Amino acid sequence: MLQRFACSAAAVSILALAAACSGEAPPPAPETGTQEAAAEEEPAGEKVAASQATLETMRDQFAVVEMNADRSFLTDEERQVVNKLNEVGNLMSEIYLRQRSEMNPEWREEIAAGGNKLLLEMFDLHFGPWDTLDHNRPFYGDMEMPEGAAFYPPDMTKEEFATWVTDHPEDEEAFTSGYTVIRRTEDGGLKAIPYSEHYREWLEPAAALMREAAEITSNESLKTFLTLRADSFLSDDYYDSEMAWMDLDGPIEAAIGPYEVYTDGLFGYKTAFEAFITIKNPEESAALAKYKDYLRDMEANLPVEESYKNFKRGFESPIAVTYQVHGGGDNVPGVQTIAFNLPNDERVREAKGAKKVLLNNVLGAKFERILAPMAEDILVADQAPMLMKEYMSGETLFHELSHSLGPGTITVDGEETTVGAQLQELYSALEEGKADVMGAYNILYMMERGELPVAEKNNFLATYFVGLFRSMRFGVNEAHGQGAAFQYTYFKNAGAFAVEDGKYSLDFAALEQAISDLTRDIVIIQGDGDYEQAKAFLDEYAVLDTDAENAIASLTHLPVDIQPVYEDEI
Repeated sequence: MLQRFACSAAAVSILALAAACSGEAPPPAPETGTQEAAAEEEPAGEKVAASQATLETMRDQFAVVEMNADRSFLTDEERQVVNKLNEVGNLMSEIYLRQRSEMNPEWREEIAAGGNKLLLEMFDLHFGPWDTLDHNRPFYGDMEMPEGAAFYPPDMTKEEFATWVTDHPEDEEAFTSGYTVIRRTEDGGLKAIPYSEHYREWLEPAAALMREAAEITSNESLKTFLTLRADSFLSDDYYDSEMAWMDLDGPIEAAIGPYEVYTDGLFGYKTAFEAFITIKNPEESAALAKYKDYLRDMEANLPVEESYKNFKRGFESPIAVTYQVHGGGDNVPGVQTIAFNLPNDERVREAKGAKKVLLNNVLGAKFERILAPMAEDILVADQAPMLMKEYMSGETLFHELSHSLGPGTITVDGEETTVGAQLQELYSALEEGKADVMGAYNILYMMERGELPVAEKNNFLATYFVGLFRSMRFGVNEAHGQGAAFQYTYFKNAGAFAVEDGKYSLDFAALEQAISDLTRDIVIIQGDGDYEQAKAFLDEYAVLDTDAENAIASLTHLPVDIQPVYEDEI
């Protein structure tokens, strides 16, 4: 789970799937049954790119930042390992480019041959011809991005998928797996292909590089993880390597593999390949490590009935404060991750909890370039100076901690399942908003306990509220933006702010109460595992009013996000 998050790859029961699909109009289908055929309908010479002015506007939404982290504490051996992992990260990018669309490499060649450097730059920044900051609107050609990206045939509907699994129950596990793609057979049917087979061209060399890095390192925990993850690439069984990753110790913190399901907008089943190559600051990590010891207390303190609390998960939950030195795959395009909470496998979470990794250099760049200057446009004059970088970091940390709290594995109609499996494509937005507001709730709890200075409560609340606008700029069709939008509307209805001449004046007491109330409501929705209840909530709250739209429109002079530049070798 990132600041972008995802559900586990657990299979959903077909009865729940069929119920969720019933009565829902199927999405419009492309004319043809394969991505290749769909692309053939639009000959290369007839593709129209967005205007140069539009491309320049897109370019200006990202501030280019050189990410030169201090690596002086690494040994020569550790540098060699990191450089090997950087190569693996590049292979994750090759896979993810094709997970968004298998036509992407061909389209990139067309753009490169056309000589429009800015168009090529935007294609590379977004990993395809769709603007990730503008509802995936195409800026090269007019083909819409399929909801299921390249994980499914573009003409396949949810109803067809559900019907197939109902008629072929032996296929259910493979079809709902996070580690398969679905393709058409020659006779028009459906089949599941394991990632290890479909992406073999890149996974085999990635596994070889992981083994080479394992041979170099003298860190036994890193050697174990790299070896097991190399095996996972070729077997599609990630459990042992996820368990080993939880035990990883030392200055190199690397998360590499298929994790998040944001790209699968159809079901939220299929995982995207990515890589975070980071180095850990041991002093900063130790300073924050104490908060993981309060996870059980945080769970007990949730404002819900005991039946909604989850004490089955492990509470080990290591915390690492790191500096990212390279990225790959789903970690690279569009909005940049500032922290992640992995693994997503509920089996590992129940055994060991989850690891929280903060990317301090990425977060710091966003605060300085985006969040701090944004306050002057959002808050009234006497509240705008209240933002503190410490509370952007604090909310990020407690956001990730809160992913490990609340319902996970649940029972619905007598059947054991997971929240993610029940809520399907709604899960990511609801979970991201939950982690935000529950993170705020837990920071306030730490202030009550004296672990954080209560005198800075309003500084925190102001920083948290402005942070919602940073996320809403990503668009309310994106998980974090949608999660921020439902928080905003909920707080509006609770009277937590007033708008004066386009600026927001916070009622701090009302905002604090609304944070508690929203935390309660989201935990109950997740614990009930009710798709329709979750949909009704998002339909009501995940919207922007005119004030919010105007406020966001006033921010065009600020970048929406950063584009970090990393070195291939350190």
